[in-house]
Amino acid sequence: MDFLFLLKKLFGVLVSPLGLTLFLLLLGILLFKSKPSFSFKAIGVSFVTLLLATMPPIADRLLFPIENQYDALNTIPQDANYIVVLGCTHVSDETMPALSQLKDCSLARIIEAVRLYRKNPNLTLLTSGAAFSDETSNAQKVKQAAIELGVPEHKILTENNPIDTEEEAQLIAPRVEGKHVILVTSASHMPRAMNYFIQQGVNVTAAPAQFLVKNFYGDKDWGYYLPRPSALEKTSRAVYERFGQLRQWLSS
Repeated sequence: MDFLFLLKKLFGVLVSPLGLTLFLLLLGILLFKSKPSFSFKAIGVSFVTLLLATMPPIADRLLFPIENQYDALNTIPQDANYIVVLGCTHVSDETMPALSQLKDCSLARIIEAVRLYRKNPNLTLLTSGAAFSDETSNAQKVKQAAIELGVPEHKILTENNPIDTEEEAQLIAPRVEGKHVILVTSASHMPRAMNYFIQQGVNVTAAPAQFLVKNFYGDKDWGYYLPRPSALEKTSRAVYERFGQLRQWLSS
Protein backbone atom coordinates (compact mmCIF):
# COMPACT_ATOMS: atom_id res chain seq x y z
CA MET A 1 0.00 0.00 0.00
CA ASP A 2 1.20 3.52 -0.81
CA PHE A 3 3.29 5.02 2.02
CA LEU A 4 1.83 8.49 1.59
CA PHE A 5 -1.67 7.02 1.83
CA LEU A 6 -0.80 5.31 5.12
CA LEU A 7 0.77 8.51 6.40
CA LYS A 8 -2.36 10.45 5.50
CA LYS A 9 -4.58 7.96 7.32
CA LEU A 10 -2.31 7.95 10.38
CA PHE A 11 -2.37 11.74 10.50
CA GLY A 12 -6.16 11.63 10.28
CA VAL A 13 -6.28 9.39 13.34
CA LEU A 14 -3.90 11.59 15.33
CA VAL A 15 -5.83 14.80 14.71
CA SER A 16 -9.21 13.22 15.42
CA PRO A 17 -10.81 14.08 18.78
CA LEU A 18 -10.34 10.53 20.04
CA GLY A 19 -6.75 10.33 18.79
CA LEU A 20 -5.91 13.67 20.36
CA THR A 21 -7.55 12.64 23.64
CA LEU A 22 -5.58 9.38 23.81
CA PHE A 23 -2.33 11.17 22.95
CA LEU A 24 -2.84 13.75 25.72
CA LEU A 25 -3.77 11.05 28.23
CA LEU A 26 -0.66 9.05 27.37
CA LEU A 27 1.46 12.20 27.64
CA GLY A 28 -0.08 12.96 31.02
CA ILE A 29 0.64 9.47 32.32
CA LEU A 30 4.23 9.41 31.06
CA LEU A 31 5.05 12.82 32.56
CA PHE A 32 3.14 12.33 35.81
CA LYS A 33 6.29 12.08 37.96
CA SER A 34 8.72 14.31 36.08
CA LYS A 35 6.29 17.14 35.26
CA PRO A 36 3.16 16.79 37.43
CA SER A 37 1.83 20.25 36.60
CA PHE A 38 2.05 19.67 32.84
CA SER A 39 0.66 16.18 33.32
CA PHE A 40 -2.42 17.54 35.10
CA LYS A 41 -3.00 20.06 32.34
CA ALA A 42 -2.67 17.43 29.59
CA ILE A 43 -5.17 15.16 31.31
CA GLY A 44 -7.51 18.12 31.85
CA VAL A 45 -7.34 19.15 28.20
CA SER A 46 -7.96 15.57 27.09
CA PHE A 47 -11.10 15.42 29.25
CA VAL A 48 -12.43 18.71 27.87
CA THR A 49 -11.62 17.64 24.28
CA LEU A 50 -13.51 14.38 24.64
CA LEU A 51 -16.42 16.06 26.42
CA LEU A 52 -16.87 18.71 23.75
CA ALA A 53 -16.47 16.18 20.92
CA THR A 54 -19.30 14.05 22.33
CA MET A 55 -21.78 16.92 22.70
CA PRO A 56 -24.44 16.68 19.93
CA PRO A 57 -24.95 20.48 19.58
CA ILE A 58 -21.23 20.97 18.94
CA ALA A 59 -20.92 17.94 16.65
CA ASP A 60 -23.92 19.00 14.55
CA ARG A 61 -22.69 22.58 14.32
CA LEU A 62 -19.34 21.36 12.97
CA LEU A 63 -20.69 18.81 10.49
CA PHE A 64 -23.86 20.46 9.20
CA PRO A 65 -22.12 23.13 7.04
CA ILE A 66 -20.23 20.35 5.26
CA GLU A 67 -23.19 18.02 4.71
CA ASN A 68 -25.51 20.87 3.76
CA GLN A 69 -23.56 21.93 0.67
CA TYR A 70 -25.47 19.47 -1.55
CA ASP A 71 -29.13 18.49 -1.25
CA ALA A 72 -30.37 14.95 -1.63
CA LEU A 73 -31.07 14.13 -5.29
CA ASN A 74 -34.73 13.39 -5.99
CA THR A 75 -34.97 14.13 -9.73
CA ILE A 76 -32.72 12.27 -12.15
CA PRO A 77 -31.18 14.52 -14.85
CA GLN A 78 -32.59 13.46 -18.21
CA ASP A 79 -29.16 13.23 -19.82
CA ALA A 80 -27.57 11.18 -17.01
CA ASN A 81 -25.64 8.07 -18.08
CA TYR A 82 -23.85 6.69 -15.03
CA ILE A 83 -24.29 6.39 -11.28
CA VAL A 84 -20.79 6.31 -9.78
CA VAL A 85 -20.63 4.89 -6.25
CA LEU A 86 -17.42 5.85 -4.47
CA GLY A 87 -15.67 3.27 -2.33
CA CYS A 88 -15.66 2.98 1.43
CA THR A 89 -15.17 -0.18 3.52
CA HIS A 90 -16.36 -3.71 4.11
CA VAL A 91 -15.24 -6.91 5.82
CA SER A 92 -15.51 -10.08 3.75
CA ASP A 93 -17.39 -12.89 5.48
CA GLU A 94 -18.93 -15.33 3.05
CA THR A 95 -21.31 -16.68 5.70
CA MET A 96 -23.24 -13.42 5.28
CA PRO A 97 -24.97 -11.72 2.33
CA ALA A 98 -22.83 -9.07 0.66
CA LEU A 99 -25.09 -6.36 2.08
CA SER A 100 -24.22 -7.49 5.62
CA GLN A 101 -20.51 -7.40 4.81
CA LEU A 102 -20.63 -3.69 4.01
CA LYS A 103 -19.88 -1.13 6.68
CA ASP A 104 -22.31 1.75 7.19
CA CYS A 105 -20.72 4.11 4.66
CA SER A 106 -20.70 1.59 1.80
CA LEU A 107 -24.16 0.32 2.71
CA ALA A 108 -25.68 3.81 2.68
CA ARG A 109 -24.04 4.63 -0.65
CA ILE A 110 -25.23 1.54 -2.51
CA ILE A 111 -28.76 1.88 -1.13
CA GLU A 112 -28.88 5.45 -2.43
CA ALA A 113 -27.44 4.36 -5.78
CA VAL A 114 -30.03 1.61 -6.18
CA ARG A 115 -32.81 4.04 -5.21
CA LEU A 116 -31.71 6.31 -8.03
CA TYR A 117 -31.25 3.40 -10.45
CA ARG A 118 -34.84 2.31 -9.90
CA LYS A 119 -35.98 5.77 -10.99
CA ASN A 120 -34.19 5.19 -14.31
CA PRO A 121 -33.07 1.60 -15.06
CA ASN A 122 -31.34 2.81 -18.21
CA LEU A 123 -28.49 4.12 -16.06
CA THR A 124 -25.29 2.14 -15.55
CA LEU A 125 -23.79 1.72 -12.09
CA LEU A 126 -20.04 2.06 -11.64
CA THR A 127 -18.73 0.94 -8.25
CA SER A 128 -15.27 1.90 -7.07
CA GLY A 129 -12.73 1.10 -4.38
CA ALA A 130 -9.62 -1.01 -3.77
CA ALA A 131 -9.28 -4.15 -1.66
CA PHE A 132 -6.68 -2.82 0.81
CA SER A 133 -6.12 -5.70 3.27
CA ASP A 134 -9.32 -7.53 2.29
CA GLU A 135 -9.46 -10.38 -0.20
CA THR A 136 -12.09 -8.59 -2.31
CA SER A 137 -12.11 -5.03 -3.58
CA ASN A 138 -14.75 -2.73 -2.21
CA ALA A 139 -15.94 -2.17 -5.77
CA GLN A 140 -16.63 -5.90 -6.20
CA LYS A 141 -18.30 -6.28 -2.81
CA VAL A 142 -20.58 -3.29 -3.45
CA LYS A 143 -21.38 -4.76 -6.88
CA GLN A 144 -22.43 -8.02 -5.18
CA ALA A 145 -24.65 -6.03 -2.81
CA ALA A 146 -26.24 -4.17 -5.73
CA ILE A 147 -27.05 -7.49 -7.42
CA GLU A 148 -28.67 -8.66 -4.17
CA LEU A 149 -30.81 -5.52 -4.33
CA GLY A 150 -32.01 -6.42 -7.81
CA VAL A 151 -29.67 -4.57 -10.17
CA PRO A 152 -28.74 -6.78 -13.17
CA GLU A 153 -25.07 -7.75 -13.19
CA HIS A 154 -24.57 -6.50 -16.76
CA LYS A 155 -25.63 -3.00 -15.61
CA ILE A 156 -22.72 -2.72 -13.14
CA LEU A 157 -19.13 -1.78 -13.95
CA THR A 158 -16.28 -1.77 -11.42
CA GLU A 159 -13.11 0.22 -10.83
CA ASN A 160 -11.07 -1.96 -8.45
CA ASN A 161 -7.79 -0.08 -8.03
CA PRO A 162 -8.18 3.45 -6.57
CA ILE A 163 -7.14 3.82 -2.94
CA ASP A 164 -8.59 7.28 -2.35
CA THR A 165 -11.02 9.80 -3.82
CA GLU A 166 -8.40 11.60 -5.89
CA GLU A 167 -7.43 8.36 -7.62
CA GLU A 168 -11.08 7.47 -8.12
CA ALA A 169 -11.62 10.69 -10.03
CA GLN A 170 -8.45 10.19 -12.08
CA LEU A 171 -9.28 6.60 -13.05
CA ILE A 172 -13.01 7.01 -13.61
CA ALA A 173 -12.87 10.26 -15.61
CA PRO A 174 -11.56 8.62 -18.84
CA ARG A 175 -14.26 5.93 -18.61
CA VAL A 176 -17.10 8.46 -18.46
CA GLU A 177 -15.69 11.08 -20.81
CA GLY A 178 -18.46 13.04 -22.51
CA LYS A 179 -21.12 11.48 -20.26
CA HIS A 180 -23.23 12.84 -17.42
CA VAL A 181 -22.40 11.23 -14.08
CA ILE A 182 -24.44 11.06 -10.88
CA LEU A 183 -21.94 10.84 -8.03
CA VAL A 184 -22.93 8.95 -4.89
CA THR A 185 -20.93 9.25 -1.69
CA SER A 186 -21.48 10.22 1.94
CA ALA A 187 -22.86 13.74 2.43
CA SER A 188 -19.84 14.83 4.47
CA HIS A 189 -17.48 13.53 1.78
CA MET A 190 -19.37 15.02 -1.16
CA PRO A 191 -17.74 18.50 -1.29
CA ARG A 192 -14.23 17.03 -1.66
CA ALA A 193 -15.40 14.35 -4.07
CA MET A 194 -17.17 16.84 -6.31
CA ASN A 195 -14.07 19.03 -6.45
CA TYR A 196 -11.90 16.10 -7.54
CA PHE A 197 -14.30 15.04 -10.31
CA ILE A 198 -14.82 18.60 -11.53
CA GLN A 199 -11.03 19.04 -11.68
CA GLN A 200 -10.94 16.01 -14.00
CA GLY A 201 -13.52 17.63 -16.30
CA VAL A 202 -16.38 15.26 -15.45
CA ASN A 203 -19.95 16.46 -15.97
CA VAL A 204 -21.18 15.49 -12.52
CA THR A 205 -24.29 15.82 -10.36
CA ALA A 206 -24.11 15.20 -6.60
CA ALA A 207 -26.29 12.57 -4.94
CA PRO A 208 -25.25 12.61 -1.28
CA ALA A 209 -26.07 9.70 1.03
CA GLN A 210 -25.57 8.92 4.73
CA PHE A 211 -26.54 12.28 6.20
CA LEU A 212 -25.44 12.15 9.84
CA VAL A 213 -27.01 15.48 10.83
CA LYS A 214 -30.79 15.44 10.61
CA ASN A 215 -33.43 18.02 11.53
CA PHE A 216 -30.73 20.57 12.32
CA TYR A 217 -33.17 23.46 12.77
CA GLY A 218 -35.88 21.42 14.50
CA ASP A 219 -36.83 21.35 18.16
CA LYS A 220 -34.58 19.30 20.45
CA ASP A 221 -35.39 17.52 23.71
CA TRP A 222 -33.19 17.71 26.81
CA GLY A 223 -31.38 14.48 25.90
CA TYR A 224 -29.92 16.18 22.85
CA TYR A 225 -27.64 18.22 25.11
CA LEU A 226 -26.04 15.22 26.81
CA PRO A 227 -22.80 13.58 25.61
CA ARG A 228 -23.21 10.54 23.38
CA PRO A 229 -20.95 8.30 21.23
CA SER A 230 -22.78 9.16 17.99
CA ALA A 231 -21.73 12.79 18.41
CA LEU A 232 -18.08 11.73 18.54
CA GLU A 233 -18.49 10.11 15.12
CA LYS A 234 -19.88 13.36 13.70
CA THR A 235 -17.13 15.51 15.24
CA SER A 236 -14.46 13.13 13.96
CA ARG A 237 -15.96 13.18 10.49
CA ALA A 238 -16.09 16.99 10.45
CA VAL A 239 -12.44 17.29 11.53
CA TYR A 240 -11.33 14.67 9.00
CA GLU A 241 -13.14 16.36 6.13
CA ARG A 242 -11.84 19.82 7.01
CA PHE A 243 -8.27 18.53 6.97
CA GLY A 244 -9.02 16.75 3.70
CA GLN A 245 -10.32 19.98 2.18
CA LEU A 246 -7.21 21.80 3.39
CA ARG A 247 -4.97 19.20 1.76
CA GLN A 248 -7.01 19.41 -1.44
CA TRP A 249 -6.68 23.21 -1.49
CA LEU A 250 -2.92 23.09 -0.85
CA SER A 251 -2.35 20.60 -3.66
CA SER A 252 -4.54 22.40 -6.23
